[in-house]
Amino acid sequence: MRAILIVLAFLLGIRWLWRKLLGAAAGKHNGPASRRAEVSAEKVFPCAHCGVHVPESEGVRVNGRFYCSEAHRCLAERT
Repeated sequence: MRAILIVLAFLLGIRWLWRKLLGAAAGKHNGPASRRAEVSAEKVFPCAHCGVHVPESEGVRVNGRFYCSEAHRCLAERT
C-alpha cells in the first residue's frame, strides 16, 4: 500500500512539473493576475442625485447629468 502511494505521489509531481514547464514555455499564465489584465476597465461616474459611483453602462445619462438609476433621475427632476 505504501509503495502505491509513493508511486502515485511521484506521478502527480511529474504531472505538475510537466504542466508548469509547458505553461512557461508557451507563455501562458493561468493565475488570477493575468485574468484581471484581460478584463478591460470601464469608466465610473457619480450619480448627480446620491453621489454613488456607478459604471457607465449601468447608469442613466440625461441632459449631460449622470444618474445611478431611473428612479434617481426622476427624483432629481422633482426637486
